[in-house]
Amino acid sequence: MCRIAGIVDRRADRRQEPATVIDVMRDTMRAGGPDGADSLIREDGAVALGHRRLAVIELSPLGAQPMTWADGRYAITFNGEIYNHAELRGELEALGHRFRSHSDTEVILAAFAQWGT
Repeated sequence: MCRIAGIVDRRADRRQEPATVIDVMRDTMRAGGPDGADSLIREDGAVALGHRRLAVIELSPLGAQPMTWADGRYAITFNGEIYNHAELRGELEALGHRFRSHSDTEVILAAFAQWGT
């Protein structure tokens, strides 16, 4: 299973650099996500996402997380599996979405971009 970490800090006077904190949080879980690691920090520093990857569905680097939608509007990191991702992918492709990977994570992003919550 992948490992995830997150920070939401709305204080204007952040006491620590979110990049340092999220990377330390993420890397304490190295054993649970041996296939890669990355972090994403919102421009204003108020939100940071960290991910340790255990590659299962998409083995290539295209499945790395945190993942952002093509236009950069949405970002996600999650631990789980979307069991009907192939069916959803087909439905989204019929609506005009194009995918870079075989990742179920990218399907979640496309579904959210298409249908919202």
